Amino acid sequence: MDEQDTSKFKIIRAKDGKGLMDAKCMTVAPWGDTARAGMDRAMAAGASGGEEVTVLVDIPGFSIANVWFKHGYPLPLHSHSADCLYYIVAGSLKLGTEELGPRDSFFVPKDVPYTYKPGPEGVELLEIRTQNPFDFVNYSNGAGFWDKAVESVEQNRENWKTAERPKIDA
Repeated sequence: MDEQDTSKFKIIRAKDGKGLMDAKCMTVAPWGDTARAGMDRAMAAGASGGEEVTVLVDIPGFSIANVWFKHGYPLPLHSHSADCLYYIVAGSLKLGTEELGPRDSFFVPKDVPYTYKPGPEGVELLEIRTQNPFDFVNYSNGAGFWDKAVESVEQNRENWKTAERPKIDA
């Protein structure tokens, strides 16, 4: 959604959502040479097949993205310039030592680096922010992370082609 008048009632349909970069609600801070080369290798190996991100709402002061990370998707350690509340719709993830599943939430304050790993069935979640645009700052600058990321992409890319979103519990 583009700039809109927030003083009026609105209906916003999921089918009208845009990809994260198409929505232009997130900027990406410059990456170091090692990280950029690693991300380029991961993308060339097929990393884009492991994620699906759609911005459902992008109006002044509100942003909601629907995110589906498939099992094995290598999410780098990163931060954003906006607070974010995550709500898990289906599947699971591992955040540090914590396993989170459907209807669990977690909050990440702005500028706090974090990452998580999608569970065995992947994870579908909502990212809810009260600020837009926001940025993406990468902290995974070592070659070791990117070597493992490329390996994970290569191991999972065929399964990603036929993966289904995790089931929503009734």
